[in-house]
Amino acid sequence: MTPSRLQTFLAIVEHGSARAAAQRLSVTESAVSAALAALHRELGVPLFERHGRGLRLTDSGRVFAGYARRILGLIDEGMLAARQSGDPERGRVRLGAVTTAGEYLVPGLLAAFRTRYPQVDVTLDIGVRDRVSTLLADHQLDIVIGGRPRSGSGLSTRATRPNSLVVVAAPGRVPPLSKVTWLLREPGSGTRDTTLALLAALQLAPPTLALGSHGAVVASAALGLGVTLVSVDAVAGHLEQGQLQCVPVRGTPLARPWHAVTTATTTATARLFLDHITDRGSAGELAFRARRGG
Repeated sequence: MTPSRLQTFLAIVEHGSARAAAQRLSVTESAVSAALAALHRELGVPLFERHGRGLRLTDSGRVFAGYARRILGLIDEGMLAARQSGDPERGRVRLGAVTTAGEYLVPGLLAAFRTRYPQVDVTLDIGVRDRVSTLLADHQLDIVIGGRPRSGSGLSTRATRPNSLVVVAAPGRVPPLSKVTWLLREPGSGTRDTTLALLAALQLAPPTLALGSHGAVVASAALGLGVTLVSVDAVAGHLEQGQLQCVPVRGTPLARPWHAVTTATTTATARLFLDHITDRGSAGELAFRARRGG
């Protein structure tokens, strides 16, 4: 079983057919079919079944896909760790962030880090909590800035920073919380789950409107389309300029600290970034506090 066969397998998973995978990998369709046949022989179980003109995963294939992603992620991580061990300031760090942190917190941290370590290669992947957490667990990211990792995920919090969630709306009179529209983030968002939990705790069943991004939710609230639960970090400017107001809601503000999360092991350059964001002299007011034992 070779990395190239695993990459071919995952390309079929992503694109749904051998032909599409071949185009993505810039190889022949027969090469893709041969790699897949070799995997089938090694594993002794079918990974795909025919579905229309394409392929879809079997139950065995779905199980194997998770391992394949982690194996390839560990290979990449191992290569990075080996290369960085002697000179972390010339290494690479693969960052991930939930949408709110990626838009309002991480840029400031990155600006200071890049000034301090200009030769470090930095990549940043922004998405909903479930997506970036999966990438981290699969070793395709080194550090994720977001909420608390799920229990049993195998992920570890290395540092935290205070963060509060408040309910906001456009200036003016706000309808009763049971009747006003609550603006929600897309599925997979931690803020969406927290909002739904808050409504359940308040025993409210108001109308809701799900929007496709954090920016759309905040803009819609400012335009008077409803209320939303959001990080203070994300709306500080809107509140100062009078574009939004805080709405008193029982149980809020909610303390939901930002977490800098990694797998059990980290590369030297990833540790360099963690040291930077926990150094108040370098990160300033955006600084995190190192977690004991992290």
